[in-house]
Amino acid sequence: MDAQIKQLNRHMTLIDQANRRPQDAAQPPRMLQQNFKVEFSYQVRFTQDLFDIKNPTLTQILPAQSDGPARMLVVIDDGVIAHHKGLPTQVSRYFAENQALIHLVTEPFVIPGGEQSKQDPGYLQAIQQLVCDFGICRHSYIIAIGGGAVLDAIGYAAATAHRGIRLIRVPTTVLSQNDSGVGVKNGINAFDKKN
Repeated sequence: MDAQIKQLNRHMTLIDQANRRPQDAAQPPRMLQQNFKVEFSYQVRFTQDLFDIKNPTLTQILPAQSDGPARMLVVIDDGVIAHHKGLPTQVSRYFAENQALIHLVTEPFVIPGGEQSKQDPGYLQAIQQLVCDFGICRHSYIIAIGGGAVLDAIGYAAATAHRGIRLIRVPTTVLSQNDSGVGVKNGINAFDKKN
């Protein structure tokens, strides 16, 4: 991180020097020190059968939308589907029942569970293509359902599209409930490094 900041400062200094007038060359360049702090808070809700039509948890956590129902893209870990085969249909029914508040932009998209979802950039690109194709914007949501690696990959796609799309994580393993389901960092594997 320090190396990245030094590199950024170097670029800023070079930009300043490139824009200086010749008569100012003898004077040292001005420097501005920028500081920022990011505070992030969010709710962690506990529920069962999230997509049961009688369960209001999902619709209750959403802020009021003045421009119609909240637009959502749902991405599901194929390992979850293997154990809950009817989940995509249940998700679609839930959205149909609550269409005044939420809008499912397309059928749930399924990706492989585990490290494969973080290893193959094709899954990241597929999610970002869906974001593009269905007009998901920064005021929309992506719902990520699955284990830790899948939540990381979907979270990374959400964070890098439109400078950040709202993300609702539904962790389905004990590890993901204690790690990627509640953490604020996301990543994919690249350059032969595990993230």
